[in-house]
Amino acid sequence: MVPSKIRPFRLTFVHPCVGRHLGMKKYIRTWQMEPLSVATLAALVPSDVEVRFYDDRLEAIPFDEATDLVCISVETYTAKRAYQISSSFRAHGVPVVMGGYHATLCPEEVAGYCESLVTGEAESVFLELLDDYRFGRPKAKYVGSPKHDLAILPKREIYGQKKYLPLDLVEFARGCRFRCDFCAVMSFHNSTHHHRPIDVVVKEIESLKRNRLIFFIDDNMTCNIEAAKEFMRAIEPLKIKWVSQTAIHVAHDEEALQLMKRSGCQGVLVGLESLNPETLKTMRKGFNLMQGGAATALANLRNHGLRIYGTFVFGYDTDTETTISETVDFAREQGLFIGAFNHITPFPGTPLYKRMQQENRLVYDAWWLDDRYRYNEIPFLPSKMSREELADRCVQARTDFYCWSSILQRVKHKVQWQSGHMLFNYFLINWMHQRDISGRNGLPLGDMNWQGEWLPSEHAETAISMGR
Repeated sequence: MVPSKIRPFRLTFVHPCVGRHLGMKKYIRTWQMEPLSVATLAALVPSDVEVRFYDDRLEAIPFDEATDLVCISVETYTAKRAYQISSSFRAHGVPVVMGGYHATLCPEEVAGYCESLVTGEAESVFLELLDDYRFGRPKAKYVGSPKHDLAILPKREIYGQKKYLPLDLVEFARGCRFRCDFCAVMSFHNSTHHHRPIDVVVKEIESLKRNRLIFFIDDNMTCNIEAAKEFMRAIEPLKIKWVSQTAIHVAHDEEALQLMKRSGCQGVLVGLESLNPETLKTMRKGFNLMQGGAATALANLRNHGLRIYGTFVFGYDTDTETTISETVDFAREQGLFIGAFNHITPFPGTPLYKRMQQENRLVYDAWWLDDRYRYNEIPFLPSKMSREELADRCVQARTDFYCWSSILQRVKHKVQWQSGHMLFNYFLINWMHQRDISGRNGLPLGDMNWQGEWLPSEHAETAISMGR
């Protein structure tokens, strides 16, 4: 395809939703954050290319609008909807490129619904891909590399006037060196970790509105603790407020804790996952037991004024109704600002998935494509309880944690009421979670309102055999 002398090449980015019920009008508000990957790739597009962006969570996608190429980033939960969107564009004769986590973890499947597949980090090959399509020489597969320039300033103008949550997403580092067996991030990045140039990230932060909370979306911001410290020293003069995700090891580094507080950290998401030492070892998170374990680590974080979003997962072979109840009691006593109590999900490409597959414990060949599967359903056979019992216990754990007696119990920790503003937010956020204890349960993957026909590409044999 030779670029037209009359008009520019037209490129369309699409961000798919997870799914929709029949007749569903409004989408889940807490899932409406800016898709930073779209803004990052948009920053690479040459000025003579016309760029459009549609977010499936917020607006209808104009499938009949003329365009020359569509790019879709695919996650496991959005794969089914991504294939619907791709089929609709391809029915209009438009080629589709797919990348993202799921494209790397399930390349043969994803290749069944697009003209070109991108595995790995797309920034390293995106310009090559775009030029190939502009000049009529596209390849079926592009392999991205982590060894590329991360000094890209996202082009947030592409968001237009879309009503995203009032939160700025910024990336400092990507990947994680730990090897947790349930983690798709580990599988995608092969347990590697690298960060963007600090001066570039500082420049990006300076371009943002100063009255908004910044969420550093790093999978593990403090994986490289010395680089994280250098970064926090650099952003301290900016007087921002931020949150991020971290492994528990940072709670035992006094200098890091002081830098976090001084640089504006309001709280951190910590993957506590389990209180059982054997379970932690099974999931390859034995490091959570270091220097006194979770209780000591959480106390250190609270003592430095850092609020804690603790996450737990249930469904390992040592989990019972009793261990789940004990976990909720611990979370309440420790004064977690908020908490997540979910079942483990065997994502393709992870050691957990492979182990369950070998043990014949997977209920579906590919749960993310199966029409019977619903969000928050247990797609595997637990050891100590039934699938229904595990699902019910997860809901009960959230109910017990977000009941008013628990909210009032946890607010007694000083970290929750260091200011009137934070106290107000504590009650507001916990009330919102209380209302959404089971709100997403039962959501279908893919849009049930979609009336199109599945249109696999010539590479579709594997995709069809895996569920379609």
